[in-house]
Amino acid sequence: MADLIEQAKNNVDALIKAAVPALADSAGSVSIPKNNQNGDFAANHAMAGAKALHAAPRRIAEDILAGLDLAGTWFTAAEAAGPGFLNFRLGDGWYRDVLAAVFAEGDDYGRADTRNGKRVMVEFVSANPTGPMTIGNARGGVLGDTMAAVLDWSGWDVWREFYVNNAGHQVELFGRSVEARYLQLLLGEDAVEFPDNGYHGDDIRALAQELVDADGDKYLSMPSADRQKAFIAYGIPRNIERMRVDLERYRITFDRWFLETELHDSGYVAQTVDLLDKAGHLYEKDGQLWLRNTDFGADKDECMRRADGTWTYYAVDIAYHRNKFVERGFDRVIDVWGADHHGHAIRFGATMTCPELGLEGRALEFLIMQMVRLTRGGETIKVSKRTGKALTLADLMDEIGPDPCRFFFNAKPDSHLEFDLDLAVRQDSENPVYYVQYAHARICSLLRTLAEDGLTVPAKADASLLTAEQERDLIKAIASFPGEIRMAAEDLDPSRINRYATELASRFHKFYNACRIRGEEKTVAEARLALAGATQIVLRNALRLLGVTAPESM
Repeated sequence: MADLIEQAKNNVDALIKAAVPALADSAGSVSIPKNNQNGDFAANHAMAGAKALHAAPRRIAEDILAGLDLAGTWFTAAEAAGPGFLNFRLGDGWYRDVLAAVFAEGDDYGRADTRNGKRVMVEFVSANPTGPMTIGNARGGVLGDTMAAVLDWSGWDVWREFYVNNAGHQVELFGRSVEARYLQLLLGEDAVEFPDNGYHGDDIRALAQELVDADGDKYLSMPSADRQKAFIAYGIPRNIERMRVDLERYRITFDRWFLETELHDSGYVAQTVDLLDKAGHLYEKDGQLWLRNTDFGADKDECMRRADGTWTYYAVDIAYHRNKFVERGFDRVIDVWGADHHGHAIRFGATMTCPELGLEGRALEFLIMQMVRLTRGGETIKVSKRTGKALTLADLMDEIGPDPCRFFFNAKPDSHLEFDLDLAVRQDSENPVYYVQYAHARICSLLRTLAEDGLTVPAKADASLLTAEQERDLIKAIASFPGEIRMAAEDLDPSRINRYATELASRFHKFYNACRIRGEEKTVAEARLALAGATQIVLRNALRLLGVTAPESM
């Protein structure tokens, strides 16, 4: 990965310490000034080393300047500013090397050179298989998928997993709901009372109708418990397959759909609870089995086994995460959860520090996302215009398509998202996904037009001809792509790629409007064409990370 911004920062640090060796242990840092007038890179080593060198920062800065040797480097000049900052200015060689790196690496520009040897699982969506995919699932899906892509490009060995809650109370309630609708179809609406808190969706009615159409009254004479088991066995796999289809349409595929029943059938839940019990972390109260979670810093204890002998979700979740780390050897696990799980995440993170679980040296992290509000015409939308029912992921893709869904839902996860459906389909610069895609399409159109004139992207470009502010700002944006990927991975913030793509598109549009290509002297035209071609590659790579298409015409 050619991160020439990071390399330039390292070079500044090395040049300063070579100029004044007494600064070798300095904690000075190198940053990018907001104003280009202050140079391309700024260093605060003189201030950071003032105490150790017993000298004024400005004096140290002057000593550094006196000892600097910029010959053969990317830098043409350096000067002191303010109380002791050092401002460095880049020469043509750096801009040339940025473009060369993009063309050399192509579709891999921004990707880490090597794997770090570490395995990370991103577990996301993991919706109950009791109904269609919701809008909350839609946001978690794209955040998890883009997070996984960013980690992959950062050198991790990435595994995407969907945890299927195909056991427990919600699944039992699903079985009772399908049973009630089945009996109502055969015996009449008033003959059977629908269960409290049952699933009222049309999908439940449709499943019941399928059962009637296929088997008639075959299940009518069965004991209720057997009938519900049969309906669960029929309906849950169908719902999982529907989820799979919707998610693949959403451009999300998983390495594994992990079934909760695997944990129960293998005895792994009981084994994990027994491990905690033998370590003295459990106690009984009112017929229930509790985990003394306060031992690990949590604010309350957690129920592990109910009075009826069934395991709680918390007990199963401990077993599942132990399976991830201990049985399957992941070094790091990232769970993408909704804001309503924030408290649970804190308590569960405390549980995972229990030494008997054997997770020492492993990292469990949470990407917590805030809620979504869909709007149209300034009003909140909760139902589908087509069906009049709760809006699902499939409905949303039918209405606006996967590209706007993926781009909009990948907004900053720790902020509430107001998703404007009108904006998502507008074809103007106010729509961010259109704005970015249009920049890519505009470059493709430009390359086609110039090819007709016999002008193609050159293998090498004379970067010394790219001196306009818009040209150099665009090259700097291109150079920042590898660092944005790295920081998105470190911060668990995949939305950095959205913001990066939008900024890169903005800088390209400014360049395009300010710097002509057609009709210019050939060497200038070729240099600018090379810059456009490099921008096209990076825009395409950024959109690929987001799972958004890069159209060649619009």
